[in-house]
Amino acid sequence: MTGFCFELFAEDGAARRGRLHTAHGTVETPAFMPVGTAATVKAMTPAMMRQTGAEMILANAYHLMLRPGAERIARLGGLRRFMAWPGPIVTDSGGFQVMSLAARRRLDEHGVVFSSHLDGRRVELTPERAVEVQDLLDATVTMVLDECPPWPIEREAAAASMRRSMRWAERCRRAYRERAGYGLFGIVQGSVFPELRTESAETLVGIGFDGYAIGGLAVGEPQARMFEMLDLTVPALPADRPRYLMGVGKPLDVIGAVLRGIDLFDCVLPTRAGRTAQAWTGRGPLNLRNARHADDPRPLDPDCPCPVCTEHARAYLHHLAKAGEILGAMLLSWHNLCYYQQLMADLRAAIERRDLAAVGERLAGAQSAGDLEPWPEPAPA
Repeated sequence: MTGFCFELFAEDGAARRGRLHTAHGTVETPAFMPVGTAATVKAMTPAMMRQTGAEMILANAYHLMLRPGAERIARLGGLRRFMAWPGPIVTDSGGFQVMSLAARRRLDEHGVVFSSHLDGRRVELTPERAVEVQDLLDATVTMVLDECPPWPIEREAAAASMRRSMRWAERCRRAYRERAGYGLFGIVQGSVFPELRTESAETLVGIGFDGYAIGGLAVGEPQARMFEMLDLTVPALPADRPRYLMGVGKPLDVIGAVLRGIDLFDCVLPTRAGRTAQAWTGRGPLNLRNARHADDPRPLDPDCPCPVCTEHARAYLHHLAKAGEILGAMLLSWHNLCYYQQLMADLRAAIERRDLAAVGERLAGAQSAGDLEPWPEPAPA
């Protein structure tokens, strides 16, 4: 099988077990993509990344455009060679920065002008430039430039933002250079307003894309509202194209979104947590700075086969966290990404067996169970 395509193997309710074929390899779905914003997944080497089981990662075109520069990366052979990552890469176009850097930008129909957070210089990002930057990076999946609106937002402002993003999406479609095995994804917007989400999805399907992302969620709205928007939006997207929920990464959110038919996820949470002494386990998150771990010889998660859990005790990880050692951030990030990849493997297997609802309920219940009982304190000397 050649070219960029989505192969569907099994379904369980709305959930899908598939495989995404790209120019740079295949991706088993549902899949979680670690975030390598600046051409690095923080605290991880490419070899460590491969060992987690990750098949596809995300980088950020806006940040790479500023430093070291898209043209420079192109001269050096593209982003995959630059960062020594052999698999597919998705590049975020900069739409999230339209929201997160709102105080440093001016937006109109033409595009966005940023005042660089690095040196203050004026940087223009139009739909055409966003596509060009991602082409220079040699991104496997290019994302259209959109505006990610904040939450809460008034309906009129959300409608104007969404319709501008749809016009930008059409300009991105026209600017995009087709290549075998590469894809361009549209992004559904509309905040938490059902009719705007429906209008956005219908507009994007009318333009035609290789995959469809759902953006503008997990920005502060309640989980129930996010799931409501997925229940409404997913059925409006083509069944033969991958569906990508942008920026969503809490385990319970991922499970709920898979149940609703989402195929791809990305989030900074696993590595950000690792850098702040937090570990994700089957029983929920752990804070390794807590004194309860100081004498604990057990692994983070007794059911986890990752190198961190098989080789290191909680007491050692607690020591690294308290001492501020770089290795602590590396080991916890490594474990967290392994946990996420195992979670996705469990969800894929459950869809194949058609018992995802039961597995999802079990995984969600375990997440809320809390940590193991504390290790007994040593007897006084």
